[in-house]
Amino acid sequence: MIANELKLRKEQVDNAVALMDDDKTIPFIARYRKEVTGSLDDTVLRTLADRLTYLRNLQKRKEEITNSITEQGKMTEDIAAAIEKALTLVEVEDIYLPYKQKRRTRASVAREKGLEPLAALIMEQSPDTDPCAAAEGFIDAQKELPDAQSCIKGAMDIIAEDISDNADMRKYLRSLINDVGEVRSVAADPENKSVYETYYDFTEKVSKIAGHRVLAIDRGEKEELLKVTILLPEGAGERAVTSRFVKGESSCSELVCAAAADSYKRLIFPSVEREVRSALSEKAQEGAIKLFSENLRQLLMQPPIKGKVTLGLDPGYAHGCKCAVVDETGKVLDTCIIYITPPRKDTAAAERIIGGMIKKYGVTAIAIGNGTASRETEQFAAALIGKTGDKNVAYMVVSEAGASVYSASKLAAEEFPEYDASLRSAVSIARRLQDPLAELVKIDPKAIGVGQYQHDMPAARMDEALSGVVEDCVNSVGVDLNTASYSLLSYVSGISKTVAKNIVTYREENGSFTDRKQLLKVAKLGPKAYEQCAGFLRVRDGKNALDNTGVHPESYGPAKLLLEECGYTLADVGKVGELPERAKKIGLEKLSQLSGAGVPTLQDIIKELVKPGRDPRDDLPAPLMRSADVMELSDLKEGMELVGTVRNVIDFGAFVDIGVHEDGLVHISQLSDKFVKHPLDVVKVGQIVKVKVLSVDTKKKRISLTMKGIAQK
Repeated sequence: MIANELKLRKEQVDNAVALMDDDKTIPFIARYRKEVTGSLDDTVLRTLADRLTYLRNLQKRKEEITNSITEQGKMTEDIAAAIEKALTLVEVEDIYLPYKQKRRTRASVAREKGLEPLAALIMEQSPDTDPCAAAEGFIDAQKELPDAQSCIKGAMDIIAEDISDNADMRKYLRSLINDVGEVRSVAADPENKSVYETYYDFTEKVSKIAGHRVLAIDRGEKEELLKVTILLPEGAGERAVTSRFVKGESSCSELVCAAAADSYKRLIFPSVEREVRSALSEKAQEGAIKLFSENLRQLLMQPPIKGKVTLGLDPGYAHGCKCAVVDETGKVLDTCIIYITPPRKDTAAAERIIGGMIKKYGVTAIAIGNGTASRETEQFAAALIGKTGDKNVAYMVVSEAGASVYSASKLAAEEFPEYDASLRSAVSIARRLQDPLAELVKIDPKAIGVGQYQHDMPAARMDEALSGVVEDCVNSVGVDLNTASYSLLSYVSGISKTVAKNIVTYREENGSFTDRKQLLKVAKLGPKAYEQCAGFLRVRDGKNALDNTGVHPESYGPAKLLLEECGYTLADVGKVGELPERAKKIGLEKLSQLSGAGVPTLQDIIKELVKPGRDPRDDLPAPLMRSADVMELSDLKEGMELVGTVRNVIDFGAFVDIGVHEDGLVHISQLSDKFVKHPLDVVKVGQIVKVKVLSVDTKKKRISLTMKGIAQK
């Protein structure tokens, strides 16, 4: 089933599943087991893993339901076949509904009174049956059945519940709602102004409603500002139910018709409405999680600003602007607080202090947090750069989302015990510019602030998805074993948080690692964990040149043989520019036979030997640094063309930083001259784009941008 859905070969899926069941991590499978999976990447493997979990849970539930119905002595071949055929948990639960232990209902009370035979007789709808006469036989004052009408009423309750429990009926009604139903939302109080006014009188087809609208409506309802219902065309639902169960025009048929209408209104529709809305919310949540994950991936994989001494500025009003200078490796060199805004504004002193720091430490990059007072801080930095006349110094506004969370955390206190929380935040902002991945892994991914409605998502599912993204990014880049924080190490394939701390402890007690094998001396890091993590950890300037590459220790033999066959030695690693051509000349298939390594593995080995410790982020365009005067919102004019950085991608467009304090929105309809199904198909977080100003609303501080008719790089 998974192979068909993902359009993969069955053996690819079988092999991937076998590896997952053997507790191999997805980064490890994607990188080091390409031969057996047919080179499936981490994204496909995670989709496969999610689907596998769902289908296994479905199978488990089928077994539970089969056992329950069998124990009740009610299992038939038809029921067994229906359970086997069901493709979703909802379908399986529908089948189980008649056999499920229910709380006390009107129907269960009627059954206790012995009215089931009367209900069955009425349900047959024979023209010869007089329901009143038939009901006479069930009158029993002790059972609170004083007359025929009370007996008929009880029988109709049983019929209504039986109709409601019909799996085919529920499936058909769900399908009907999905085809022609509409989501309807109205204001709980039309006089109450709120951000949900768009949905105060809103209707959209269930089949067409966008995920971000579903999430907005859900939140508005949760905050009791909206009332939400599902609508069907007048009478369509009742007709669907009555036409299925009413036969002929007898007295019994009239009773069944009334029971069916009651069943629809009281039991079926409220239940199916909840299911449909739940399915819409679940789909919207999955879409939002996917969007957040992709944005997070792009943010984490932003190219680092290497080799620059960086000044981090954490803007603020009352408590001043916190500053921290870090060297090329992120080590803190100096800190201070300046006051460039009221109430303690002293720009001259601030210029003297920061100018001195820039000169003393050779600062060439300034990172400015985008929070409170960011605007004034950016103006200060731009003016200072202009006064110094140093063209080597440039600044960039970086997202400070989660910086305050990190700075007040136990981790930050352990890392910088000598600084207070505000100065730690400035250090974090500087390091975010230097190496986004290494710094952002210290923060809960939900606090990073790319995406939409992240705080409304199911926490466990969100954490699982985002942790997977961070894990994939960390392992694709690789980690320096001797400098990585325990936060970064904990995302390496096969390494738990406990083992990550043990690695740092070992490093502190024994000095730097000189080879990968030393990992086996770390507490709780056994052979299985070593197999998973070793290839992703780099040992720079170690005993073995291969330890500073993405070549897995299990492939050291093939790597050495490959070098020898092509006329090189281990000492030449990093200086083997002609290796790809020489290997191609010999033939990868032949080298594969000689070395015992598969062709995909050999191709990866060649890349690593040519460029050891390579960072995939280096191949991406560098971030956009600025040094010119800062623009105001009032400086923007319609038709003005600008270069900006994509800060966030959402379902209906993308927000772009164009150098003014407010990000501009490129609506999905303005992203391209061609039709755009989703913004992610066109733009990604961190991407540098050319835009044109469509309109500026200075009151609401909104900027509308377009990318139409503009050639992008």
